[in-house]
Amino acid sequence: MEDVLALYHESYDPLYPTVCFDEMSYQLLDHTRPPLPIESGRPARVDYEYKRNGTCNLFGFFEPHRGWRHIKVTDRRTKLDVAECLRELVEEHYPHAKKIRVVLDNLNVHTPWTLYERYPAEQARRIASRLEFHHTPAHASWLNMIEIEFSALARQCLSRRLGDTDTLCREIAAWETARNAAQVKVDWRFTPGDARTALARHYPNQ
Repeated sequence: MEDVLALYHESYDPLYPTVCFDEMSYQLLDHTRPPLPIESGRPARVDYEYKRNGTCNLFGFFEPHRGWRHIKVTDRRTKLDVAECLRELVEEHYPHAKKIRVVLDNLNVHTPWTLYERYPAEQARRIASRLEFHHTPAHASWLNMIEIEFSALARQCLSRRLGDTDTLCREIAAWETARNAAQVKVDWRFTPGDARTALARHYPNQ
């Protein structure tokens, strides 16, 4: 826990960025009847019935010191998809960083070995050498700031019916662009000292 908290309180260094990473599932829902638009004195009306159009996966990246985030929509969440996200993080989003400190939970696909299952060993090694994994403790994924971004995304963008991935991608891209332009950051105040006080029972020598 203190390992992750210490990263959050370091000064920003573009050569050694801290990036929070995780994923969430999203259910695509469509209308069975066209919504009635807003009229004078009456709000928009939506029929309570809806149509399920399957599910998709959202991979999220968030760099708290810079106020940058990126959401990638995929059909699935497999080891190969995770490996592609890690490749993009290194080669496309942070090509000039010396080492990217990645905060993530203990899901079994959140390891460097996923890279070797998708890419040739030489390429996998090159990508892995620029990644430094910092896992949150079990049952403490709330320490990962991407969870806060997912919450904001759900409230500000996804709290309505989006029936297909094309629409979903457009709406998320617009949300992401506006939020990145404003460089929205998280007001994170939980420190290692706070952890030692609030969670003293987990420190055997406290």
